[in-house]
Amino acid sequence: MRFVTAAALSACLAVPVLAAEIPGLPTISVERREQAVRDGFRYDKLAPELKARIEQDDTQRLCTEYRNEPPPEVAARIEKAALEAIVFPEDGKFLGDWKKGEALSLNGYGLRMGDDPKRQVGGNCYACHEMAPTELSYGTLGPSLKGYGKLRDFAQDAIKEVYIKIYNPNATVACSTMPRFGTKKILSIDDIRHVLAFLFDPNSPVNREE
Repeated sequence: MRFVTAAALSACLAVPVLAAEIPGLPTISVERREQAVRDGFRYDKLAPELKARIEQDDTQRLCTEYRNEPPPEVAARIEKAALEAIVFPEDGKFLGDWKKGEALSLNGYGLRMGDDPKRQVGGNCYACHEMAPTELSYGTLGPSLKGYGKLRDFAQDAIKEVYIKIYNPNATVACSTMPRFGTKKILSIDDIRHVLAFLFDPNSPVNREE
């Protein structure tokens, strides 16, 4: 059995502390909750790059404040900022090697404290999506991606749209639960191109029926 691993759980590379209050219990300040998170990770002993993963950025703070349901004006602000920060491939090519993309999609390694930084971090896509018909186990948090490219006629506009969503899904839907793979450098631009090829290459098992 496969389990959701750190690549998916580190979607935002920080721990959002929800501001919900439970009736009948004392109200705990935001500062105290955040300090509890830091204490849980032995914050004072973490390397700087790991400390940065615990601290929320502006998008995370807003999504926490509104419990992932920001009002329209805040959502528009989040989406605009995310879209403006997208970095596109310099050569304008969006598709890589679907075989490498398949390996990345099924790889859940990485982003846990203590993991080898020299090893390839995976996209862990199978934890949320059905992709190739050959997969025996997959998550259902996200929609099925089986036949994804074929259903969209392998259109270039659709490929670019998915690149944006993988790079930073907040550019499409504010406070998305999908990881910000490009923005947070979970996957490189080349990695994202390989994943796109897995979704859009006509020869990929995603687009072939068994």
